[in-house]
Amino acid sequence: MGTHTSATEAPPRHHVLRSPLELPCGIVLKNRITKTAMSDSLADGEGDSTGAQARLYERWAEGGVALAIIGEVQIFPDYPEKPGNLVFGPQSNRNALKSLIDRTLAHGAQLWPQLSHCGALAHPPISRPKGPSALELPGFSCGGLSVEEIEALPAIYAQAAVFAKETGFPGVQIHAGHGFLLSQFISPLFNKRTDRFGGSIEARAQIFVMIIDAIRAAVGPAYPVSIKFNSTDKLEGGLTEDDAYEVVRMLDDTSIDLIDISGGTYFPGAKASSDAPSSGGPYFIEFARRARGATKKPLQLTGGFETRDHAAEAVASGAADMCGLARANVLMPDLANTWLYGDGSNPQFPRFEAPPHGGVTAWYTMRINALGTDTDKAFSMDAHEAMRLYNARDDERAIRWRKKFPLSPPL
Repeated sequence: MGTHTSATEAPPRHHVLRSPLELPCGIVLKNRITKTAMSDSLADGEGDSTGAQARLYERWAEGGVALAIIGEVQIFPDYPEKPGNLVFGPQSNRNALKSLIDRTLAHGAQLWPQLSHCGALAHPPISRPKGPSALELPGFSCGGLSVEEIEALPAIYAQAAVFAKETGFPGVQIHAGHGFLLSQFISPLFNKRTDRFGGSIEARAQIFVMIIDAIRAAVGPAYPVSIKFNSTDKLEGGLTEDDAYEVVRMLDDTSIDLIDISGGTYFPGAKASSDAPSSGGPYFIEFARRARGATKKPLQLTGGFETRDHAAEAVASGAADMCGLARANVLMPDLANTWLYGDGSNPQFPRFEAPPHGGVTAWYTMRINALGTDTDKAFSMDAHEAMRLYNARDDERAIRWRKKFPLSPPL
């Protein structure tokens, strides 16, 4: 015998995920599920989009997400994460980008590029890594940015945001997480400066405010601007949650439209949160609950959502307004529709026996490739094979990258 919900009964808890969210700029996200930023590594090695990348985001849009964020889109080619990144600039293939945008927007999803500068963690084969401070550690070194280079950043980010808007992207995200450049400014592990960009958390985080203000002045009040930042580096001596809380308070006084809370870093010796055993819930939800007291801005929480119940609880409790899912969406590209209107089944996360360092990330990246080429049904490889293919592809692309974006002679 069937069941039904009477007019007086509360709707199922997961229905909260169906509700739209209006951002301060006036743009409405159609539900509470985001395919959050990942390095999809599907550009062509010359900074341009490909058919596989367009198909990938089309699939996530077909799958029902309200928002999809393209990870690691470089604001210029000097400090990339990998040679599979997109690069914005006068050399960009705008027709390829328009195909990527159109195929995603056709299904009602927002598509935002994550504006990135990898700083000290830029890929050495195609860069000369440089962060807030020069560092020399076992197996790791980088140069330090000059005051003039730091002061130039807001205009460079603003130029990239204008490029995104003019090309047709309906919003942007500023990448200030996971140990890349802007995250480096607020982490004591990276920022050893003694000038006005170092010291107190207010001084270390002022570059965030400068960049947000520059982007807003360039794109106007009605264009969504988000920021992803770390609640913790998860390393001794790194960013503390107390300092991260102060960053939230500073962001509340800006024109930002969505604060994306994440954590963890690729600093040498750090373990990725996503590579750890399941925690049984979102990784940074306690910080999100605390951050709610420091801002009225919409909050997105990224990391550790493995079940529909996790997501529904986060939104229903007020801890988060949007749920950012990355690897779960790689395993189930139709996850949003399944959770919102389907049977609510959850992705089955693979277990890896003694994977090589970086092998889990490589496995998910190669599965992303399979989604973009519609070969995911036949996808079958272990982390070692994924690592081999991932590295071989990067080596080939690095040759093309160096030809397209030759490094200037060192000073």
